Amino acid sequence: MAISSPLRYSVIALRYSVLTLTLAAVVGCSNTAVDYQQHADAARTATTQWQYQQQDAVDVTQLTALIAMPELTSLVEQAILQNPSLQQTAIALQMAYAQRGVTTSGRIPQVNAGFNAESDEGDASYKTDVSVSWELDLWQKISDEVAAADMDIASSEATYQGARDALAANIMRSWLQINLQQQLITIETSRLAVLDNNENFVLSRYRSGLGALEELDNARTSSAQTRATLAEQQETLAQNQRNLGLLLGQTTAIAVAHDFPNVLQPLAGLPAQDLGRRPDLQAAYAKISAAQYRTDVAYKALLPSISLSASLTDIANSPSEALLISPAWSLLGQLTAPIFQGGKLRSQIEIAELTTEQMYWAYQETLLTAVNEVENSLGQEQSLKRQQQHLNDALNSAQRSESNYQTKYRQGLVDILDLLTVQQQTFDLQSQLTQATYNRLVNRIDLGLALGLGITTDNAGEAS
Repeated sequence: MAISSPLRYSVIALRYSVLTLTLAAVVGCSNTAVDYQQHADAARTATTQWQYQQQDAVDVTQLTALIAMPELTSLVEQAILQNPSLQQTAIALQMAYAQRGVTTSGRIPQVNAGFNAESDEGDASYKTDVSVSWELDLWQKISDEVAAADMDIASSEATYQGARDALAANIMRSWLQINLQQQLITIETSRLAVLDNNENFVLSRYRSGLGALEELDNARTSSAQTRATLAEQQETLAQNQRNLGLLLGQTTAIAVAHDFPNVLQPLAGLPAQDLGRRPDLQAAYAKISAAQYRTDVAYKALLPSISLSASLTDIANSPSEALLISPAWSLLGQLTAPIFQGGKLRSQIEIAELTTEQMYWAYQETLLTAVNEVENSLGQEQSLKRQQQHLNDALNSAQRSESNYQTKYRQGLVDILDLLTVQQQTFDLQSQLTQATYNRLVNRIDLGLALGLGITTDNAGEAS
């Protein structure tokens, strides 16, 4: 039975009304989703100033500028090219670029060609066909997928930058660690020389009948303990040298200067600006953005899709005649919409929304860690400065006391244990002061890294 025109128009209008309501519902749900990027921005700007004030800080923009040593900068550049772990991160970035190409291909019409030959009881037939298909990006679904892929690239780029910065910081720390061990070995060598001298002096007194056997045993015990400590420190130095070579992607040891280099204290500026430079926060923020785009994609999967396809087909008795000389063509437009999939699409939307929320909380965790790292480093700078001052005062007093005890011992006014105690205290304070100096210099590198100071080198091996 034919449908009258008014009724047919009513059915068409009803269909469009249902479609309009569906679109409105989907778009409305998508627009009322929580804007986690806005929440992340608010969280980053919530810290308005750092707790600790600085003195003698220098405004620098590069991590390597903290130590003005060309040879150290050269090692950083070498490591960027040869460090295996960093190269893996660079490859991951290249994979993100390649994945974007896969996603972008959905915007472009797909073209396929085929050739088929058949033979049935001596009768041969040949068929050639060329087909073109294209899905219209009516709801910007593919555009959202591409935007999500762009955010994946941004996250990978930030991760790669963070890996480069961390590698540079580790090389600088390793350099200082070798400085530390060399100086500790020098202190222990000096300690051993003094103890050997004591032992020889006690032995001479003992042979002259002026000293007791216990004094000689005490002197020899201290010398043996120092030799054991010295052997341990020498092996630690060798391990530190090998570790530096590992960071550089090589197995040969690196020669390092004996004295500590001058390490500048980086200036902490506005928290929002400092934190905004950190690659880990940039990567976490990009992951939120990517997840929000994928949430939009999940919502738009509920909408109808429109695809167009066209084909040219030619069938002939010989291959040459089948090469689209007189083809038949067809054009097809297709509208498809999801009706019932057992709640699959709604579950995918829920997963996408939860993933976005998860990325937001990961950002929050990274942000809190970043703030904590900056505050700890600023506090450590002040604490280590005071420690250095007190240790230096204590060392000066111990050196004066040691000189007095040496004179008294030679005069027989104190025994060997008293002298050994004062001497050990002097060398222990030298080691503590050297360790505190090392800790302060390393803390400045940690502060620079916490403030988002990075590296940019001409031959940094950028992924493309």
